[in-house]
Amino acid sequence: MGKIHIDLFTTLDLVAQAPGGPDEDPEGDFRYGGWQAPLTDEVVGDQITGNMPGIDALLLGRRTYDIFAAYWPHQTGEIADRFNEIPKYVATRGRLDLDWTGATAIGADLAGEVRALRGRHAETHVIGSLDLVQTLLRERLFDQLNLWVYPITLGTGKKVFDGGAVPSSLTLLEPPLTSPKGAVLLRYGLEPGTPGTGQM
Repeated sequence: MGKIHIDLFTTLDLVAQAPGGPDEDPEGDFRYGGWQAPLTDEVVGDQITGNMPGIDALLLGRRTYDIFAAYWPHQTGEIADRFNEIPKYVATRGRLDLDWTGATAIGADLAGEVRALRGRHAETHVIGSLDLVQTLLRERLFDQLNLWVYPITLGTGKKVFDGGAVPSSLTLLEPPLTSPKGAVLLRYGLEPGTPGTGQM
């Protein structure tokens, strides 16, 4: 059975909106688009590239698909080659012109279609796509959460768990990995059931 991985870049206050650029997602008059750029370094780059061999499908929200489809088909290199050759599934409620090779729209029965991806692919990765991530978190439709947490706070913007979380327990799958500019990579696996309680 395959796994659904969620890959997100987030601030310490768990804002994950528009890390890559000013025009990525300006919704809500968000003025910090591109907040990740000054904090990038080779270690994080190597961590991202290290994910590539296992990825055999992408699951993307509509906005992230549009950004990726405008960029990656015109690039070369390990990440571009991987993204261009594997299937891409795009969660959308409307009609969508998908001109990136290997892209397919899903969404009529999003939960059922996402569950079916586990039977087709070993590692389906959701990159960015924060609105879609909210649904996956709420429906527990993921197996692993990979968070790159950066040492800044923004105080505004869409957050990882805003409106999307249900009570869940996760297990840290490996020790945290750090980068020279202070990013920390945390890999969590979703556990069955809900969090326990006790007396301290």
